[in-house]
Amino acid sequence: MSDAGPAEQHPVRVHELRLVVTAADYDEALRFYRDELGLPERGAFSSPDGRVTILDAGRATLELTDPNHAEFIDEVEVGRRVAGHIRVAFQVDDSKAVTARLAAAGAEVVAEPTRTPWNSLNSRLEAPGALQLTLFTELGDGAGEGVSEGVSERSDQAE
Repeated sequence: MSDAGPAEQHPVRVHELRLVVTAADYDEALRFYRDELGLPERGAFSSPDGRVTILDAGRATLELTDPNHAEFIDEVEVGRRVAGHIRVAFQVDDSKAVTARLAAAGAEVVAEPTRTPWNSLNSRLEAPGALQLTLFTELGDGAGEGVSEGVSERSDQAE
């Protein structure tokens, strides 16, 4: 008998993470994510009663957090607990510009870009499909100097 766990006995290789969102206003959600956020279309399919479009969102990761850390993230990015159990985060080149673009396209800005303790500039939006989004831009080495764990520099205060 082997002491190896199930993963060691039969390794599983996941090839893609696909987040599936059911949007009541499909056309608005498609316009927002494809045309405004710029996610390229990988495929589109229809059935007699509906449609689905697969958009390429780059590399995918699954971020798991416990409720206490989720509350900490909300406090840093927004100043209060606002997210449900699912929040989608997109890394972008310029979170300030993309936040403005998506707000003009119909997203509700929950929090303007905020400098975080983990060296990124993060904003929070309510977007089509009933998704809460974080847009983040990595600031690089040294950008977070003077920002300690648990302390945020809100961009509206820092500027």
